[in-house]
Amino acid sequence: MTLDLKNEEISMLRSELEMLMKERKALLCIAGSAAVFIAELDPEVLPEDTYEAAELLAEYLNEASEETMRDALDVVKAAITADQLPG
Repeated sequence: MTLDLKNEEISMLRSELEMLMKERKALLCIAGSAAVFIAELDPEVLPEDTYEAAELLAEYLNEASEETMRDALDVVKAAITADQLPG
């Protein structure tokens, strides 16, 4: 394998890894926001026709590992804190 080809492969892998890391951060934001949303829901005022969707979302959140959810909530907490700063 030539050095140029190896460097090109390394560059492609680096780009792919960067893309995956951005995707992971976006998914952590979604999961963290969803977890906060579910935690804040009041079942007494929740329309009955939304129970199934809320339950499905809660089930998927419960399937995530503790570490993933901790990371997700940390990302959301950081976003909330940043939004509260004077702009």
